[in-house]
Amino acid sequence: MKKPHFVFGLCLVFGIVSCNDDDGIETNSTIDEELTQAIQSASPSSSVDYFKLPDPSNLGDIPQDPLNPLTNEKVALGKLLFHETELGGNPNLAAGLKTFGCASCHHAASGFQAGIAQGIGEGGSGFGLTGEGRTVHTDYDPDNLDIQPIRTPTVLNVAFQDVMLWNGQFGATGTNAGTEANWTTGTPIETNNEGFEGVEIQAIAGFNVHRLQIDQDFLDGLPTYKDMLDDAFPNMDEARKYSNIGVGLSVAAYERTLLPTEAPFQKWLNGQTEELSLGAKRGALVFFGKGECANCHTGPALNDMDFHAIGMEDLDALNTDLSIPGALGASRGRGGFTQNASDEYKFKTPQLYNLKDHKFFGHGATFQSVEDVIRYKNDAVVEKASLSGHGNISQHFRPLSLTDAEITDLVDFLENGLYDPSLDRYVPSTLPSGNCFPVNDTQSKADLGCD
Repeated sequence: MKKPHFVFGLCLVFGIVSCNDDDGIETNSTIDEELTQAIQSASPSSSVDYFKLPDPSNLGDIPQDPLNPLTNEKVALGKLLFHETELGGNPNLAAGLKTFGCASCHHAASGFQAGIAQGIGEGGSGFGLTGEGRTVHTDYDPDNLDIQPIRTPTVLNVAFQDVMLWNGQFGATGTNAGTEANWTTGTPIETNNEGFEGVEIQAIAGFNVHRLQIDQDFLDGLPTYKDMLDDAFPNMDEARKYSNIGVGLSVAAYERTLLPTEAPFQKWLNGQTEELSLGAKRGALVFFGKGECANCHTGPALNDMDFHAIGMEDLDALNTDLSIPGALGASRGRGGFTQNASDEYKFKTPQLYNLKDHKFFGHGATFQSVEDVIRYKNDAVVEKASLSGHGNISQHFRPLSLTDAEITDLVDFLENGLYDPSLDRYVPSTLPSGNCFPVNDTQSKADLGCD
């Protein structure tokens, strides 16, 4: 109920702050009701629960591959192996030996993706504060460098993705059912024949792609890992267990637990309505309403399992020395994998948590802020000129007529409402090897203070 004008007058005269606070509470209460209704309308189940992330400590509630059921033993092992730079034992050049691992391109400091436009595994030097200082080591050139041909996707919320990478090429079931003809022999995609879901396949395939190595010398030198593999896979054949299979399945199990449950929006969904700011609530109303964001960004991770063409430029448009134009057909998106014309230039819908941790957006890293992306979608003019008028451009890519105020609120929701400030809880304090991580080269050791 609206307060009489004389009450506000008393507040102004006597400087009673609580009246303004009361009005704020009333406003929050009203907007909470509106937001609840908006979310229910956007939910297939008509419930806000549809957007809740599971508690990462309750493994049974986390989506998982039935061929790789989650256990505490696998997750604990994967947490270490994901960060273990001692695994970087198969480099092209001696300078890269045991300096890199999974976390080199997917680190907590940048929301579990790279802090630069293209993640660098072997061949990188330095880290900076959040990975933004990583450059190419002087011994390396494009022929021997391990660098991502497309913006490094985060591994946050991968439990809600049954296929992996921007084109969804990794994963043997679900979304990729019927794509068996494209699992080309002699390429990493062949790993799909193992039959696992995307997260598991990516971890297994990535072990060879990114020059990681587990061998008898590794296990003899670090027997802790051998013991942990035995505990995690007591019934697995040793030849598979002590290989990229055992390691990959452990890493995937850990990755499935990387859930940003401490974000204010998640707390709001669980009844702590005061955790989400008023501006972020207004932004959430835009997200689930006029902004039409939830058409594609839906579910607990705010990503559907579909692919959309919205005309963004590719990585080589950055014109940097690190760009690899057309590598692995990356610029073709889903079409580069399926070879279907109807899939050309379509890319997987990304999850939306912890966007504030990094500065590169779009599959080609051509946007430098969340606001840039929102304004791009609001204007709906394709960035890649050759795709103007292309038949694959999504029907959802159309002008939204958002005001500057609505854009500001939407940015607030995306940057702050969906920001988990405690991702370090997923990072080990030390490794069995004692190595520096997420990278272990000389300059990185100095940057990270572990030299």
